[in-house]
Amino acid sequence: MTESYTGPTNADEIADEDDIPSAELERQADAILADAEARAAGPRPLREAVREDAATARDWGRQRAVRLRGVVETEPMKATLYALGLGVVIGLLIGR
Repeated sequence: MTESYTGPTNADEIADEDDIPSAELERQADAILADAEARAAGPRPLREAVREDAATARDWGRQRAVRLRGVVETEPMKATLYALGLGVVIGLLIGR
């Protein structure tokens, strides 16, 4: 019952590391860590820190808005029903 390892036999069977989704996540994590190390190098003035955080929040909000517009454009009926349901729930909560 000895099994030998039969790995890839040609170059086509070897996965290119750039094609693996985890490789992209690893690159993003490295970028985040490098950014964090650069920020930790020394104290920042409060005004600069607030501006950077506001810019980060603004970028995050813009990305989410673009994504939301895409979802609403692809499935308008589903988005309308969700909005209607959310409005009813908020109305019931405010009515209490």
